[in-house]
Amino acid sequence: MLINNTPTTTIWYDDRDSNVYIIDQRLLPHEFIVTKLQSLDDFCFAIKEMQVRGAPLIGVTAAYGLAIALRADASDTAEKEIVQQLIATRPTAMNLRWAIERIQKLISAYPESEKAKVALAEAHIIREEDITICEQIGVNGLSIIQTLYQQKQRTINILTHCNAGWLATVDWGTALAPIYKAHFADIPIHIWVDETRPRNQGASLTAFELSEQGIDHTLITDNAGGHLMQHGMVDLCIVGSDRTAANGDVCNKVGTYLKALAAFDNQIPFYVALPTSTIDWEITDGIKEIPIEERNPEEVTHISGLNEDGQVTTVKLVKDSKASNYSFDVTPARLVTALITEKDVVKADSSSIEQLKLSLDIQP
Repeated sequence: MLINNTPTTTIWYDDRDSNVYIIDQRLLPHEFIVTKLQSLDDFCFAIKEMQVRGAPLIGVTAAYGLAIALRADASDTAEKEIVQQLIATRPTAMNLRWAIERIQKLISAYPESEKAKVALAEAHIIREEDITICEQIGVNGLSIIQTLYQQKQRTINILTHCNAGWLATVDWGTALAPIYKAHFADIPIHIWVDETRPRNQGASLTAFELSEQGIDHTLITDNAGGHLMQHGMVDLCIVGSDRTAANGDVCNKVGTYLKALAAFDNQIPFYVALPTSTIDWEITDGIKEIPIEERNPEEVTHISGLNEDGQVTTVKLVKDSKASNYSFDVTPARLVTALITEKDVVKADSSSIEQLKLSLDIQP
C-alpha cells in the first residue's frame, strides 16, 4: 500500500547488509521512521513493544528473528532458548507460534551449519505468502461488499475496530483488504474507524492508512459504534483476529466483543477476516482457552499526541487511580456472520472450520 504515494511494506530484508528493516509503528502517524533489526534482542523488543503488531506481521517478524538469531548459534540448546524468548513476547498472537514451529519443523532435517540459511529462506517465503494470502482475503471479501452495493445502490458504510490493515501484515491487511479491493473496484465506501483505546491503533494507524490511500473515513470514539448501528449508519462490520478457535470463537483487540453484540442486536453482518494460519486448531473453546495478554497499565493511564509545538508528547490522564489493561477479548462464534479467509468465506462453526482444515490438508 501507499505512504506518501510510495508503495511500501511493513518489513523487508536487505541483501546489502543482511539485516531486516521495519516501520516503527509506535511513531505513526506523526513520524515515519525505519528501524533496523539485527539481533534477537532487537526482534523481541520490536514485537513486545509493538514496533510491529498485528498477528500476521508478528509471525513474519518472528520468522526473521529466529533465522537471524540462528546465525550466531544454531545449536539445539540455543534454538530452544531463541524460540522461548520469541514466543514469550506476545502470547495471544497465534501466527507467532505458527511461524516459529513451521521453521523449526523444516530446519530439523538439516545440519547445524545450514539451519540459519534454510530458516532465512523460509522466512522470505512466509513473508511473500503473507502478501498473497492477504490479497486473496481481499478478493474473497470484495464479493460481500459488491453484493451489498448491488442491493443498496449507495455508499456502503463499514465499521472496523483496531488496525487490521496492511500495517498489521506485510501488505494489504486482513479486515482492510476487502475495503482496499472495493476502493480499487470503484465501489463507493465510507469507513467508520474506532479510535481503539488504549493504544489508539484505529486513530493512529487505520485512519492513517485510509488517508494515505484516499479512502473516505471518519474517526469515532470506541463507544459510538452501537449508536451508529441503531440509526442505520452501518451496513456491515469487518474486523481482524489475533487467534481464532476451532469452534469459530474469535480473539481480537479488546472491544471487538461489544461491537459484535451491537451488530447482532441491530441485525448487521459482522465479519472477521483472517489468514488460516491464525486458526488455533487445538482450541475448541476460545473464551475459556485463549490466553489474554495483559499489557502495561500505563497504556491506559497515559496518552500520546502532538503538542502545540509539533512534538509528540505523553500526558497522564489520571491522578492516583490504578488501571487494568486487558489487550484482547473473545467474540463467541454465534455473533460472527462468517470468517473471510484466503481459501473462502466460511461459517464460524466447528463443522465448517473442520472442512476448511481438511481442504488445507493439515495433519493432526
